[in-house]
Amino acid sequence: MGLNDTPNANRIHIGIFGKRNAGKSSIVNAITGQDLAVVSDVKGTTTDPVYKAMELLPLGPVMMIDTPGIDDEGELGELRVRKSRQVLNKTDIALVIIDALEGKTKEDEELLYVIKEKDIPCLVVWNKADLLTEEELRRQQTSDDALLMNGQESGQAAAFAIPVSEIAVSTRNNWNIEELKNRIGRLAQVEDTKFKIIGDRLQPSDFAVLVVPIDKAAPKGRLILPQQQTIRDILEADATAIVVKEFELKDTLQSLGKKPSIVITDSQVFAKVSADTPADIHLTSFSILMARSKGVLRTAVKGAAALDTLKEGDEILISEGCTHHRQCDDIGTVKLPRWIRNYTGKNFDFQFTSGTEFPEDVTRYKLIVHCGGCTLNDREMKYRQKCAEDMKVPFTNYGILIAFMQGILKRSVAIFPEILMELEE
Repeated sequence: MGLNDTPNANRIHIGIFGKRNAGKSSIVNAITGQDLAVVSDVKGTTTDPVYKAMELLPLGPVMMIDTPGIDDEGELGELRVRKSRQVLNKTDIALVIIDALEGKTKEDEELLYVIKEKDIPCLVVWNKADLLTEEELRRQQTSDDALLMNGQESGQAAAFAIPVSEIAVSTRNNWNIEELKNRIGRLAQVEDTKFKIIGDRLQPSDFAVLVVPIDKAAPKGRLILPQQQTIRDILEADATAIVVKEFELKDTLQSLGKKPSIVITDSQVFAKVSADTPADIHLTSFSILMARSKGVLRTAVKGAAALDTLKEGDEILISEGCTHHRQCDDIGTVKLPRWIRNYTGKNFDFQFTSGTEFPEDVTRYKLIVHCGGCTLNDREMKYRQKCAEDMKVPFTNYGILIAFMQGILKRSVAIFPEILMELEE
């Protein structure tokens, strides 16, 4: 991926949900104007979530996610339904597709309840509206509203009376599809991603030195995503980014005619970089900046101290957002467990997840150590952090835990006084 490409994590994620044969894949194709999803009259054609990064006017860069039917059956069907529900954790806008001939069902209402609980902007799309008269469609919508369950049958405590925006469309003749796209655009909550990483702490003409070991896991000719994003953020702040390898830092700092405002390093070389960086220069890591940009820095800093309370044999979950090829000395599965054992002098039961896999129930773990989450969007990263918080499991990330074990955590967050103040209380 080049510097001009929008990372998937920064795209608006639009999830398409509904029962089998409601027309989800047809809606995806109609919205995009492309045959992105396979369309068939056979129920269950979409068997796994299908992701497609694209440009969608008027929103810009989006990630379309076509999901399996929420009414799939059998053991395999239950797994597909669970995968569809997992997509909600990263969904910025949910489209719930209803077959206008069939109307809303119990499955649709339960899905809407979950969407409401997760506070996801939602649009109910009545598909196949061309097969009904205007009066029939109005009657269908009204009668289905009257069928909203009171929650007793499904075990829910509250009623399924969920106020959502609705629109009738037809993918057969593209009726109302443009209005559907406009409605999606109005639902989008687009954040300004500039200066979310470090740019707001820099002044124009400031120097920022980035320490970038050549990562064997990164394809030749590329920097890994956090490094790309940080460089972009610095440049947009009209500051200067100087990139060096870890063994060049000391000489670079001595040869600069101006003291840099900050040194930002890969967490794996934190100790060496800390030793080579004068105390009057701010120091942090890419992983810490990623935690900040994803909105989990405060929780992750507090969670690191839980390492000192763990007992022999406790379970630790180490979770990574991407699924890159593992190297022989991989940081998540090899280095971190080794460093944790060396620091504590104890043996733990380490469990590992990667990509979209993240346990719904994390109560068994005494600590969760997550990567920076550069490939996950903000909603999914906050969901994972919230899972830990709700189940009272300490949550931290790679760089923060490494800084804690090396005794430099306070130094590494000093550029964020509000976080440092909490550490010193």
